[in-house]
Amino acid sequence: MTDLLHSLPNFPTKQYTHLLPSLERNLITTTDLLTLDPLEIAKRAHLPLLDVRRLANHVLASLQSQLGVIDGPEALRNYEDSSKLEDASSLKRSGKTVSEPWSVISTLDPLLDAALGGGIPTAYITEVTGESGAGKTQFLLSLLLTAQLPPPAGLSRPTVYISTEHPLPTSRLAQLLRDNPHLASLPASSMPTLNRIFSIQTPDLESQDHILTYQLPVLLARDKIGLVIIDSIAANYRAERSSSSTSGAALGLRSTQLIQLGHQLRSLAREHNCAIVVSNQVADRFAPILSSSPPQRPPGSSPPSVHSQISSPPHPDSSQVLQSLDAAIMPPPPSLPQSMAPTTQYPILTLDHQQNFFTGWSAGPRCHSQTLNQNLKTPSLGLVWTNQIACRIALIKEQHIYRHVDSEEGGRSEGPADWTPRQWRRYMKVVFASWAPATGSEEKGTEFEIYGGGLRAIERKT
Repeated sequence: MTDLLHSLPNFPTKQYTHLLPSLERNLITTTDLLTLDPLEIAKRAHLPLLDVRRLANHVLASLQSQLGVIDGPEALRNYEDSSKLEDASSLKRSGKTVSEPWSVISTLDPLLDAALGGGIPTAYITEVTGESGAGKTQFLLSLLLTAQLPPPAGLSRPTVYISTEHPLPTSRLAQLLRDNPHLASLPASSMPTLNRIFSIQTPDLESQDHILTYQLPVLLARDKIGLVIIDSIAANYRAERSSSSTSGAALGLRSTQLIQLGHQLRSLAREHNCAIVVSNQVADRFAPILSSSPPQRPPGSSPPSVHSQISSPPHPDSSQVLQSLDAAIMPPPPSLPQSMAPTTQYPILTLDHQQNFFTGWSAGPRCHSQTLNQNLKTPSLGLVWTNQIACRIALIKEQHIYRHVDSEEGGRSEGPADWTPRQWRRYMKVVFASWAPATGSEEKGTEFEIYGGGLRAIERKT
């Protein structure tokens, strides 16, 4: 019953000190107490039936009171020390009351805000992913200043920047305040300042867990923080778990840690009504080979006859000889059952197809860009971390090239084409979000550029 205090931290355990040790020895959890029959639990733990039933009813009433399903004093009037239990009524709120606390942080660009459904909302975890140089840090730095603005553009609250790789770039923040037209036009009394940004560095995974578990909750409650930025969420995991992540136990441990981290960040976001935005790194991904064509014969050659195949077999090369020797020395691996054997009968059920919907990089045949299809990426920390976030924003960097022209008349030069890199184009895609429509798989997204004042969208003529 050690998980009882995790679910109900204020539960009065003094009344049941004669029951909890026996329940703990018999591995009875809080879930078992609520789902199993009290008679079965009493037999299993060798405890009185009435005491077990009273404990189960008390736990159930405490959970219902905390969730606001029933009236707390009314449900706990038969139990002692009921005044110590919190009376939350979060589930009793009407739709109007739920919609009132909705607030967002603007990007100070109307097109980017429109693509995001208004901006970055509070009480959720938002991830910004992309390769190096795509603009993740620039996007996050602009949010640090915008969150200090009064509504509706901001929250009028201070912000926190938790860095796992590099310190807070204060010179870039000063440039944003100076070069952004909206921020520079504000009066001195309402202009964001660097004094309202708390900077924390976490060089390793141990310090990161300590800060997120103990220091961050105190800071959120004391200073009324409106925005928490973690840049980046995957750096410490990739640095400390890469060497030991080959075994299944290490992968299972990391999955458990990611689930706990997601639950912790979601609880902080809901409890303090703050926005939590994390940046994530990406890794290369190869497009699946959908079909393979048979080898073609040289032109003018005829297919080999059946007689030649029988009378003169082809001379084996060195690789075939080595393969035959390996097969003679080592037995073949056991065959998998039919239910476990890999098959391409249902390609839409494979991970290669499914991750087109949650990574932001599509590998389908109708991909919007051949360059993008050849430069596929996948966010770090896998599907386990994807299930912990509410929104994923992919910043895609794509290189555009043009044909170099040498002729004076402006026409195309003769001879081989000279393709020269022109510039990098950046696009913002909403991969998934509960408050904004996702960008289509055949759409590039909202094009933007990075300038001295932050990020701004580009409207190109079609």
